[in-house]
Amino acid sequence: MVHHLFGIFSCFKPTLQDGRTSSDQGSQESLNAGSISRCKFCNVTPERGFNIAYEDEKYLAFTDRKPASRYHYLVVPRRHIESVRSLGASDVELVKDMQEIGHRILAGHDIPLDMRVMGFHIPPFNSVYHLHLHVQGLPYRSARKAAKYPVRTGSGGYSKGMTCARRDFPLLFGFKQHQFKAPFLSSIAPPQASAMIKISHCTLALLLATIAFAAPAANPLADASASVSSALAHPSSSSSSAKHSSTVIVPTGTQTSSAADSSATVPFIDLDPNFPLWDSSMPGAPSGNDVQPVRGSLGATILGPTDDAIAKENPDFLAPPSTDHGSVNNAKWPFTMSHNRLQTGGWARQENIGVMPIATEMASVNMRLEPGAVRELHWHKTAEWAYVLKGNTQVTAVDSNGKNFIATLSPGDLWYFPPGIPHSLQATADDPEGSEFILVFNQGDFSEDSTFLLTDWMSHVPVEVLAKNFQTNASAFAHIPAEELYIFPSTPPTDEGSLPKSPQGTVDTPFTFSFSKMQPTKLNGGSVKIVDSRTFEVSKAIAAAEVTVEPGAMRELHWHPTQDEWSFFIEGQGRVTIFASQSNARTFNYQAGDIGYVPATMGHYVENTGNTTLRFLEIFNTDMFEDISLSNWLALTPPELVKAHLGFDDETIAHLQKTKPTVIGPA
Repeated sequence: MVHHLFGIFSCFKPTLQDGRTSSDQGSQESLNAGSISRCKFCNVTPERGFNIAYEDEKYLAFTDRKPASRYHYLVVPRRHIESVRSLGASDVELVKDMQEIGHRILAGHDIPLDMRVMGFHIPPFNSVYHLHLHVQGLPYRSARKAAKYPVRTGSGGYSKGMTCARRDFPLLFGFKQHQFKAPFLSSIAPPQASAMIKISHCTLALLLATIAFAAPAANPLADASASVSSALAHPSSSSSSAKHSSTVIVPTGTQTSSAADSSATVPFIDLDPNFPLWDSSMPGAPSGNDVQPVRGSLGATILGPTDDAIAKENPDFLAPPSTDHGSVNNAKWPFTMSHNRLQTGGWARQENIGVMPIATEMASVNMRLEPGAVRELHWHKTAEWAYVLKGNTQVTAVDSNGKNFIATLSPGDLWYFPPGIPHSLQATADDPEGSEFILVFNQGDFSEDSTFLLTDWMSHVPVEVLAKNFQTNASAFAHIPAEELYIFPSTPPTDEGSLPKSPQGTVDTPFTFSFSKMQPTKLNGGSVKIVDSRTFEVSKAIAAAEVTVEPGAMRELHWHPTQDEWSFFIEGQGRVTIFASQSNARTFNYQAGDIGYVPATMGHYVENTGNTTLRFLEIFNTDMFEDISLSNWLALTPPELVKAHLGFDDETIAHLQKTKPTVIGPA
């Protein structure tokens, strides 16, 4: 029970033998003028961008810059106090004052008592190391926002908020009082006898931490008080609980966790969220000096020059989540950074291992053609897979049997040409802007500049050889260009009836696929369409999926067992963390027009971090689409084995999905 006592009141420091609190002796004295001068909350002024709602000689209150709820304020003391861990018994009135200020502010907005939530960060989960009380007037703005403020009882006198998924989940030692519905296991070690906390301080902490606004369904305060008495009456009980270094207050009737006994030999993970620290697409996004490589107590501001535009788009590059570790090669390339080849009638830009060394299995080209413009007749050693982004494109081809093919594709449609098959691409006049498309090649070192072009070849064959080959006069070749055309303007194509009739007929298997007409599989939080050789028969070297993810949703945690994933973001913005084994993990931010790459077997997810639909392509150098779902794997593994690994309880086990979710909606 002594373990339990200190688990609850760990925000209040023990009283030492000389009568001082550990906070008097410790962290406050260790703060020097330099550390205080760098503290954001020691320099709160309107000129620094703070919207001040209240101030007096001791306290300040201002609007949270990233409000999680309808009304969200921070109350701070003017003097520098690092966190609740720095508080001593003499600071009780300070905490009560901060709470009262919070009530005044929310009362000014007519927020009823049962819609008010207040709480402190539980160290070490502080974003700023200056004591600040979160004051929130519900409802939360979104499930994602609510998730930043999970219930954490047993680690201090105050929680940081409440969960959104279970609004009935109480704050036992917060500012809403309901029956405690689930235990929280504290891992705080028992104190030394020389630093035993005084019961007067315990009682004071308990009274301060539990404030009822309405008659509760049960009285956790009474249960807690009984536990305190029990701890004092039976101090030896701490030894009996040594096997499990935590004990919890559980009122009568409360169910305990059904997870297997932990056998972990390492610490547990932190539960504090690791959201991107800013979002350039949202109103009020930070700019200039506000975009800094600082996350909590880690990092420092940039003193030299920096590219603010790139920093704003990549918050997890500049201030990565604490879960990132080790080394993972760069897996992001914006087509905007590619050199663009400008031609009369269009342009083309490419990505390959020259700019993205991790992408060893696939390369790509983004091409635009004005109405009538032609990507000249050509072929190459690799297969070519294409997705039409805008406008209509007419393609032609002839196979090795002399069978020909012609088709016109709309946005969202695909074509595929096997290696060595000669073909052409031409924008129709259906769209006044012509067409644009993405080409993917199943070779990482592919170069668009190394394709076999008709004009390039013809201009490098002796004219007499040309005459002999085509059985005509040399004068017939007088207008062959002396160098390649690549992309050139022309008259928009007529309908597909212009294709010459081949004695051998047309190709047996079409080189195009009406992907735009395939109905997507609707999912909780998005949709997916999969195309591979089972549906697009000719596509033997490329398989793909088109995925949509709604705001707040995510492409689930998964990996691909045998093939690398090349991805292209068509619209929206997303976040991906790649796990490369051996504790190596890195997070990337993507916007429309960006390319991503994940090597085979590496775990990852794709989260929509914006407020619009995220749509992207997953491309693989294979004939069949495959993925392994983490949730599905765990759901189909013996539950006791999963519990032994992860400490899941029965409720969590039951929540695992035995069919692949693929896309998961907001929590």
